Amino acid sequence: QVQLVESGGGLVQAGGSLRLSCAVSGRTFSWYWAAWFRQAPGKERMFVADISGGGDILNYGTSVKGRFTISRDNANNMVYLQMDSLKPEDTALYYCTSGPRMQYTYWGRGTQVTVSA
Repeated sequence: QVQLVESGGGLVQAGGSLRLSCAVSGRTFSWYWAAWFRQAPGKERMFVADISGGGDILNYGTSVKGRFTISRDNANNMVYLQMDSLKPEDTALYYCTSGPRMQYTYWGRGTQVTVSA
């Protein structure tokens, strides 16, 4: 069974940085895309970034482009999200997922990111 466990969330001031990590188990990780989504209270889950199995194709949501960087370590079944220049509107529960691109069925429980003004 595929399992994803996120970590690295927390409280940070606007302009600060955080690095989220996600450990993936239960599948051949390098075969699949990995992605981060986020969901703020009262809002729909929103795409943040994704990365191809080999790590050569990266995509970002408009609101995070230029500030966030997704990466992966296939040897250790990990995916990361480096978040810089954080804004209060980045406050959300951040989820990790993996699978065929945009056909994600396995999700972690999320890690909370809160950015204070």
